[in-house]
Amino acid sequence: MDAIVQRARDIAAAALADRTRGNGHPFIEHPDGVAAIVRDEIGLGPECLAAIYLHEAHRFTPELPIEGFSPEIMSLVDGLDKIATIRPKDTRLEAENYKKLIVQYSPDPRVTVIKIADRMEVLRNLSLFSGAARDQRVLETMMLYLPLAHQLGLYNIKSEMEDACFRHSDPVQYRTITNYLKATAKDRERLMSEFIEPLKLKLSEAGIKYKLKIRTKTAYSIYRKMQVQKVGLDGVYDIFAIRFIIDCEPDRELEKTLCWKVYSYVTEEYETVLDRLRDWITNPKPNGYESLHVTVKNSRGNFLEVQIRTARMDEIAESGLASHWSYKGIKADSTLENWLSSVRYNLEHSSTASPEDMPTPPKSEIFVFTPSGELRILPAGASVLDFAYNIHTMVGSRCTGARIGGKAVSIRHPLATGDVVEIMTGKNQRPSSDWLGWVVTSKARSRIKAELNEEERKKAANGREMLGRRLKNWKLEFTDEMATEYMHKHHYSTILSLYADIADEKIDAADIKTFILEYGSQGPIIPDQEKEKKTFSSNGEDILVLNARGVKGLDYKMSRCCNPVFGDEVFGFVTRTDGIKIHRMSCPNAARLLERYPYRIQKVVWQDTSSGGEFITDLKVIAGKDGNPLSVITEAVGAFKVSLSSMNVRDDSRAGTVEVSLRLLVPSNTELDKLISRLERSGSIIKVKRV
Repeated sequence: MDAIVQRARDIAAAALADRTRGNGHPFIEHPDGVAAIVRDEIGLGPECLAAIYLHEAHRFTPELPIEGFSPEIMSLVDGLDKIATIRPKDTRLEAENYKKLIVQYSPDPRVTVIKIADRMEVLRNLSLFSGAARDQRVLETMMLYLPLAHQLGLYNIKSEMEDACFRHSDPVQYRTITNYLKATAKDRERLMSEFIEPLKLKLSEAGIKYKLKIRTKTAYSIYRKMQVQKVGLDGVYDIFAIRFIIDCEPDRELEKTLCWKVYSYVTEEYETVLDRLRDWITNPKPNGYESLHVTVKNSRGNFLEVQIRTARMDEIAESGLASHWSYKGIKADSTLENWLSSVRYNLEHSSTASPEDMPTPPKSEIFVFTPSGELRILPAGASVLDFAYNIHTMVGSRCTGARIGGKAVSIRHPLATGDVVEIMTGKNQRPSSDWLGWVVTSKARSRIKAELNEEERKKAANGREMLGRRLKNWKLEFTDEMATEYMHKHHYSTILSLYADIADEKIDAADIKTFILEYGSQGPIIPDQEKEKKTFSSNGEDILVLNARGVKGLDYKMSRCCNPVFGDEVFGFVTRTDGIKIHRMSCPNAARLLERYPYRIQKVVWQDTSSGGEFITDLKVIAGKDGNPLSVITEAVGAFKVSLSSMNVRDDSRAGTVEVSLRLLVPSNTELDKLISRLERSGSIIKVKRV
């Protein structure tokens, strides 16, 4: 035994001296068995063997000092220690997540392989465990370790694991199949001899060099075939199979010719089951797998599966380019799949691969646990606050911090894989805008925004009520035009934020009164850059240019009946008292004005670019009650340069819809069109209409 392995074993033997297995034997038998599998059946080096012993010593005696071993060995030990802490709460439901966690805990991919060997040793000694413990280990194996063994190409171990689990989970079926295989062993030997002999002669005469691989399926594999195909044992054609591997130059045309020639010899000699012919040479599988599969029947009526491929095709099928697990339909995340494929390659070329050449697992996710052991997956960089919102919205909104490993941490604390997080809450805690900078998950961000908006709406309602009472006493009116002007002057993006500040007394209602009185005496206060100029075209026609810069003169207003915005097709109508009113060409009143008062019509154009002003416009949205339409609408509004001034909702119970009336501030019809288009594409929105 290598000196470093012997030293590690001595440490483990001392640490485990008082421990025994279920049969009363010393516990050191377990790491000895794992080390034997890793050394003899997988072929890993002494570093892995030493790590196995040190991990077992450290698992039961964490305080045990372990010194004098290389960083490589200690890294393997750390990975094994972390995997040993995994206690799946419900393996069947969370299999893919726990499988990813095992890989995530393995900075060196050999850790995963060692863990598979560890589980194999446990399965070989299932009789040492109680009934419940056996059931749990079988379930974990089926859901977690079997797929990993399959993906890593550890087919012999995978097959043995399957049979061990099958023997425990369904002993009657297992005995039925294994006894059947034993009873028919001589029949298969006879069939083999009868089948091969005439083919040997033909292939030899044709000068085709080949070798044979002959196999009998495992009990579990046969059982799965019976379940999928809904047949009995006699109906499984490929219990016994023979593979021809042709030795030739890797020339595709030559390979194809030779494979079909062997096929012709087989089908000349035996009756072919044509509906079971699979030609993956002419049309290889997407993963690169190439082979001819055919089922034949001999004169006795026995069926046999025959696979025909070249040495190159066999190498590809077995080495990972078209690895067996890929085409058997086992699901895998693409990043994880690529990593596992690389691990397999490195394992098969372990004599030339150094530890630093081993790929590292993907780290785009972290795996954290609730105190009850429930696994939660979050993106890398997630904080305590992300975790709290992942548990429940109310838990997130009331989160004041957490305890991790007995230590109190703030809501901003970043989490790491393996953390057990206990969330602390406070009944008076509420989200703030700062929280948006402390989370990375979309769920947390959307919930925080929703609650902030809800708080603002409540404040705004109070602020509107407060201002309304004061205005009633003063006998004044704060119109939409006045509100828009006030918001523009004081840099408010939404009417909600204005009323919320009134509620918070950041704005004195007396200031609003002063503004209303000034507005009433002077009219709308239009900045110079937003005023119009009168210009003339080459044919002498007067044209009113809206939003021109630095020009004073004519007075105009946007008509409230249609609320034009920058970019709309518009015309001007000269009123007797209010100057020029600007209407959209699509205004409900346009036809009447154009027909009855053509002498009052003023041609109007917009300047080439918007001056940065805001225009009032109204939308009516009809939506289904499913899919949270209000959230869809507010998210869409927030995605563009649009401010929400007001929103009213009316429930139409007879039609099963809601009607949402929106008053918006927009810089141009371009932004408005973008918003309408996005709303129309939403599945929950039935109709969007500009009014």
